[in-house]
Amino acid sequence: MIAANGFILLELTQMARVCELCGKGPLFGHKISHVHNVSNRRWNVNLQSVRAIVNGAHKRLRACTSCIRNGKV
Repeated sequence: MIAANGFILLELTQMARVCELCGKGPLFGHKISHVHNVSNRRWNVNLQSVRAIVNGAHKRLRACTSCIRNGKV
């Protein structure tokens, strides 16, 4: 993308940890120690890179293991 002043703008994209089929994302909660110290933590989705046929063409998807196991891919 080129801005009005002639400089090239770069768009940085990060891959989210989200299943592309069901939309399942990370869950958030607390890690509680034995002495009840509380700190934040995050449970990530088990994503796998899978080749699938989408609209007649091969495409690489990031799908969660529950979608792979249930045959959604």
